[in-house]
Amino acid sequence: MKTETIFRVLLWSLFMATGMVGLRSAAQTDAPARRPYATVSGTVRDTRTNRVLPAVHVAVPGTGIGTVTNADGYFSLHVADSLRADRIEFSHIGYALLTYPIRPGTQVEAASIQLTPNANLLEEVTVMGGDARDLVRQAVDRITDNYPQRANRLTGFYREVIRKGRRYIDISEAIVGLYKTPYNGVGTNADRVRLEKGRRLLSQRPGDTLIVKFEGGPTLSIFLDVVKNSDLMFAPDEMEHYAFRYNRTTLIDDRPHVEIRFMPRVVCPYALYEGLLYIDSETRTISRAEFSLDMTDRLKATQAMLRKKPAGLRFRPERLAFLVTYRRQADGRSSLAYVRCETAFRCDWHRRLFATSYVVTSEMAITDRDETHAEKIPYREAFRSRDALTDRAADFYDANFWDGYNIIEPTESLENAVGRLMRRRNRD
Repeated sequence: MKTETIFRVLLWSLFMATGMVGLRSAAQTDAPARRPYATVSGTVRDTRTNRVLPAVHVAVPGTGIGTVTNADGYFSLHVADSLRADRIEFSHIGYALLTYPIRPGTQVEAASIQLTPNANLLEEVTVMGGDARDLVRQAVDRITDNYPQRANRLTGFYREVIRKGRRYIDISEAIVGLYKTPYNGVGTNADRVRLEKGRRLLSQRPGDTLIVKFEGGPTLSIFLDVVKNSDLMFAPDEMEHYAFRYNRTTLIDDRPHVEIRFMPRVVCPYALYEGLLYIDSETRTISRAEFSLDMTDRLKATQAMLRKKPAGLRFRPERLAFLVTYRRQADGRSSLAYVRCETAFRCDWHRRLFATSYVVTSEMAITDRDETHAEKIPYREAFRSRDALTDRAADFYDANFWDGYNIIEPTESLENAVGRLMRRRNRD
């Protein structure tokens, strides 16, 4: 994976920070007109351990409508009555697919969803024989068959959170439109992302000595599409940098998948990655990728993670991790469903005793998909990889801002952080 395709952190000392540019559509657009829809909200748990399950896909089968559970296992899904849907599905790696009945116009606010770990796995993966690298190559060869052959227009909800120690210092959110070209080997150069609506719930305090921004923001849905962006992993020259081995078998959407572990096997001028790929045993579809930056060489890791910093600041990388998932559609092809990136690092100024830890977490859930009206996004309207969402989202709060949209629900900790902000504003 080449470092130039990775999102990077931008650090400014306070006097170097640029002013914030308001997003007109976010600040001035009224809430979308209400339409009849069913709403189902609740928490997803493991039926055996009762632990909450994050990143569970919640979707209307046969459509592109969906979302994911947050870190607390909580979800809320709006289903337009016009779809005449009678059920929604819950799917998670290693668990049996679960369907939940719905009716148009119904409002369920505390659904308790219990997913059962699926023990009906395949025999030991060693029975497959052959080299794990060969299975990955087969998956690459079938990309054109297993993913959309037509252009798609996707709608996604994106959230970006920056923490300094235990304190939230910035929370930005956006509804984005995505134009995805066919998966026919031409890459991602023509893919585009456009901000449709956005807001910034928290801003860094004037007392903070460092301004932290995340470059690329919503464009992670383009660059982290590991199936389409072959430069990340699956270009022939890049694959040669990695060793692959069979790990185990598991189920995703009630379909058996082979888990393959990959790790660096050579030393390159740039940092490599290690992680897991989940490949459908029958169709050879790559359904999930979990990977993180190899931190063995801290200098290379810094080059991959850091875009800019003020003089006198020491940057210490700790973690850069990604999760990318695809969901099988009614036509048997799989489409991008969810992407997540977590960047962790420490910073300190020379001659200071203690370093400060920062964590930047960004995630996007695809909430709608349309092949029929796949209009291109003009380049001049597209969000650029060099942009930061914190500069583009308007700084304001409205409890009904996302009314009618499917989003990733905020965690309890995020709600508490925003609640403290609002109480402080009310006092002022």
